Amino acid sequence: MSVHVRYETPEDVSNKIYELVQACNGGRIKRGSNEVTKVALRKTAAFVVLAEDVNPPELVNHIPLICDDNSIPFGYVPSQEFLAKEAGMETGVKAASLAIMDVPKAAQEMLDEVLELIKGLRA
Repeated sequence: MSVHVRYETPEDVSNKIYELVQACNGGRIKRGSNEVTKVALRKTAAFVVLAEDVNPPELVNHIPLICDDNSIPFGYVPSQEFLAKEAGMETGVKAASLAIMDVPKAAQEMLDEVLELIKGLRA
């Protein structure tokens, strides 16, 4: 497990996070550790997603700490490439982290389910 990963995420939970990202793709999403750090510090992110395979992990090591300090929920997915794909980025691009700013009404139930699953993992 990498330094920035605080808890193990089962495959079914990470798949639900990918689905959530895809469902929120039409809304506002901030991509990249600099942008995610800014919105987390401003407390404007609804949910933050971090890739587990970030190398070097120091790129996103600070983000879980900021999220915890500002009560912003966050989750992990295994792959930067797949995260970028689900976020609608070009093929071959990687995303170490992203922040969902606005959750569409259609995806709110999905977010609630993901948050409940993550709460169980962190306990």
